[in-house]
Amino acid sequence: MPVGIEAWLVQVPPVTRAWLLLSVATTLAVQCQVVTPLQLYFSFKSAFTNTQLWRILTTFFYFGPFSLDFVFHLFFFMRYSRMLEESSFANKKADYFWLLLLSSVMLLALSPLFNLPFLSSSLAFVPIYVWSRRHPSTPISLFGIFTISAPYLPLALVAFSWVISGTWKAAAGDLIGCAVGHIGWFLRDVWTREMAGGYTFLSEAPDPLKRLFGDI
Repeated sequence: MPVGIEAWLVQVPPVTRAWLLLSVATTLAVQCQVVTPLQLYFSFKSAFTNTQLWRILTTFFYFGPFSLDFVFHLFFFMRYSRMLEESSFANKKADYFWLLLLSSVMLLALSPLFNLPFLSSSLAFVPIYVWSRRHPSTPISLFGIFTISAPYLPLALVAFSWVISGTWKAAAGDLIGCAVGHIGWFLRDVWTREMAGGYTFLSEAPDPLKRLFGDI
């Protein structure tokens, strides 16, 4: 690996870096025919009845074969996951991991309802959505063509995903990711402030996880 890429990876926050490396490694493994997508997708029957528990994880790391859609999802997940981890979750690695973990659980529960065997792009939209809601006044230039405010970013990216994929199903997975991201944002930023009056286990990582990540 070139030194420049190594230096760049070191600068990426740890949770985002681990997610990126696992996603690229999974895609390379498929491209090199080490594994097939049929061994990676999630279904309750395959994961639990057939005890193929690795599918609970691999469904979040496979973005599909190398293509424009792959580059699109990987680029925007990387960009906004990094920005979110460096800003709102600076020195809070456990809290960011906890947000992604709870979001993953919700997506796994929703997967059979919407027939989504791969949940990587759905999970990628969670940090995009949360970042957009935490920076509502930030102007975003999309591809240098037009400018929108941050809260409209997820919907604009969903529309673009629909265009490049040519099918509504890809956009549906991204929309579900936005919905789960909204729940995560609501529990952390709205519920704790206006209704519950404080953090709960749904909005803040438990202490053992914080110790594991070295946050306390």
